[in-house]
Amino acid sequence: MSAGASVAVAAVFVWFGMVLAISFVEAPLKFRAPGVTVPIGLGIGRLVFRALNLAEAVLAVAVVVAVAAWGPPVAVAVLTGVAAAVLAVQLGAVRPVLNRRSDRVLAGEDPPRSRAHLVYVVLETVKAAVLLALGVAVLAS
Repeated sequence: MSAGASVAVAAVFVWFGMVLAISFVEAPLKFRAPGVTVPIGLGIGRLVFRALNLAEAVLAVAVVVAVAAWGPPVAVAVLTGVAAAVLAVQLGAVRPVLNRRSDRVLAGEDPPRSRAHLVYVVLETVKAAVLLALGVAVLAS
């Protein structure tokens, strides 16, 4: 395995693990903890997801650079592009909507439910599946 492929597979599986741990374990469980109100949960969630998204952006850059340096099979290049694109949509389009809604909740308002959260969850699920497929594709090449 080339150095580029090694870096890519390591970064992909770290990224995948972070998404699973935060988005699919921590995020839903925090609201079930005793004494955690919606505003407290949102405040924690905003901090955690800001850190996750920063780490994801760094890992995405590492994967893109490693893949570009390696000259991978087409499937690896396509999956890399899809993972980066999903992250870009989440950060550029969906997170700002979620942040505006959580700002309102934290200010004491009771805004109507937003579909943006569902869109984020769907994109997170797609991203996790793409990252798993990408990691397997890099290992298989």
